[in-house]
Amino acid sequence: MKQIYVIRHGQTDFNIKQIVQGRGINSDLNENGIRQAQMFFQKYKTIPFDIVYTSTLKRTHQTVAPFLGSSVLHNIRQEIDEIDWGIFEGVQHHPDLQERYYGIIESWKNGNLDNKIEGGESANELKYRVMPFIEEIKHTKSQNILVCTHGRTLRLMMCLFLGKSIAEMDNFQHENTCLYQMAYNGNNFSLLKENDVSHLIL
Repeated sequence: MKQIYVIRHGQTDFNIKQIVQGRGINSDLNENGIRQAQMFFQKYKTIPFDIVYTSTLKRTHQTVAPFLGSSVLHNIRQEIDEIDWGIFEGVQHHPDLQERYYGIIESWKNGNLDNKIEGGESANELKYRVMPFIEEIKHTKSQNILVCTHGRTLRLMMCLFLGKSIAEMDNFQHENTCLYQMAYNGNNFSLLKENDVSHLIL
């Protein structure tokens, strides 16, 4: 039975300041984010991961850095970068941005999956970017897989793994370094842990 562990990156200062942090923002973990990454490592370091997948963005690399060694393959994939939020990238939340930002998200919930912010990606565009990665996970010979990605991408990814419409992606909540753990029997994925942050509890 293949085991897949999908986590969101650790905290960044952009998270704290509510600055939109999409594909075009290559931020670092802050001190708390590094602490979160270490706490995740301490809980899961005994799992013999065959491969660690990250996006191209360094906040994911920094989150899984403790796992990376000579015996673990690190595979960097642009397919699991965060969604591109277009003109809102790097902008702090303000009333006009929030109205438009959450309006787009609400439209996706209503099935309008081609809507997008100017210069950004739609939910469907993100879906078509992520789909080849999902297929790779299904067919890889690796048995213990760690994936570090981003909030919006994680939500959509879980829909694809579990055979749900991506209009349902906001049903999948996420915290920094949260874990979604799945098992794959060759036909179906089963969800074992959802938005689990028990590793952050001292």
